[in-house]
Amino acid sequence: METRFCVGNRMIGSDAPCYIVAELSANHNQSFDQAVRIIHAARDAGADAVKLQTYTADTITLRSDKECFRITGGTLWDGRILHDLYQEAFTPWEWQPKLKEIADELGMQLFSSAFDDSAVDFLEQMKVPAHKVASFELVDIGLIQKMARTGKPLIMSTGMASADEISEAVEAARGAGATQVALLKCTSAYPAPPEEANLLTIPELARRFGCPVGLSDHTMGIAVPVAAVALGACIIEKHLCLRRADGGPDSAFSLEPEEFKEMVEAVRAAQKALGSVQFVSGAREANSHKFRRSLFVVEDVKRGELFTKQNVRSIRPADGLHPRHLNEVLGKRAACDVERGTPLSWALVAG
Repeated sequence: METRFCVGNRMIGSDAPCYIVAELSANHNQSFDQAVRIIHAARDAGADAVKLQTYTADTITLRSDKECFRITGGTLWDGRILHDLYQEAFTPWEWQPKLKEIADELGMQLFSSAFDDSAVDFLEQMKVPAHKVASFELVDIGLIQKMARTGKPLIMSTGMASADEISEAVEAARGAGATQVALLKCTSAYPAPPEEANLLTIPELARRFGCPVGLSDHTMGIAVPVAAVALGACIIEKHLCLRRADGGPDSAFSLEPEEFKEMVEAVRAAQKALGSVQFVSGAREANSHKFRRSLFVVEDVKRGELFTKQNVRSIRPADGLHPRHLNEVLGKRAACDVERGTPLSWALVAG
């Protein structure tokens, strides 16, 4: 299967710049103007794409106050009814084509997580360049197949999923015609503690499924995405807000614009730093060679005098014999008078 693919004209894979996605989620706080400002902030911070979420409270759940519809378990939203939370968090569908036009004008890509078949159809009308499967929807095989049949690249988050569930989702996508699949390691906790990120899963996902792998990150700060890139992540998705102080369902685990920019810069630097396997000096190291250690005469030595540890030492710079020759030189006699500070050479050693 493909280990690299394109979203629009943007190549994604281990040999391409990391694809950085700013997740808008609910951080618009039901203000279209705020959503637009976040897209501009994403562009200014260096993101490649913006991601929306396409659902309504009624397409994702039921209006019910039965106990099973109430959020518990120590989350940011404990005590709330699912329908009420999603009614607050959803991105109005009438905004989404307009937001895509704005992203297009800014030279960014925009796609979305669809949460039911009607959302996939809606996003297809918008001509999104890719589809996203959210972690909670990874078990919805019918939805994955619906997305796969569009022929668009498919990016799937794997939060909470077992290896078997990931396999089932990937097989369903490929069986329905998806030839471009990427997986995102994700910890579905909000916020997620770094010790539960388990980033070593990233290269294992790539090995098992032969596809590009990235990270959908809910930790605070930027350290985890940078570490993920060092382990081979070629996609980073992170929530972006204008100010955490603005509040909202997702603000607590979102980055502000300056933080997001710092993350982008750190991710880019980390990816450059990976380089390639080499055991030769780089171009910038060449000038440093002359300051390596070598053998110098460190006290005045008369002709015929023995070289000893007192008058020969390994010091910087590198003008003398290689330090490996120290034991060969010790006990030999000077071929001539040698002044202190002279690089030792074989010409100065008698015999």
